[in-house]
Amino acid sequence: MVVKRRNQRLTMDWVTALGIVAGIFTTSGVVPQLAKAIKTKEVNDLSPFMFFILLCGVFMWVVYGIQKQDMPIILMNSISFILNSVMLLLYFLFKNKK
Repeated sequence: MVVKRRNQRLTMDWVTALGIVAGIFTTSGVVPQLAKAIKTKEVNDLSPFMFFILLCGVFMWVVYGIQKQDMPIILMNSISFILNSVMLLLYFLFKNKK
């Protein structure tokens, strides 16, 4: 499990903390692109295939995290799946709009 009890306090080992921080960085990586796409409604330079491949990968990470019962992997990749799905949806909504 992610969090361990020691002396009635919740503690976290450094590897778990590192995994959470890494997950936050990689998961939030798509946020600037999402914001730009929403603001400009310009997505013609994006590759939908790249987002499709990324979605396949993060889906597999979620399944892997479930099998390993690793909450940081499950949580971060689930959020990443949602964010990248929204980006792919925006691509199809906004392509060729300008």
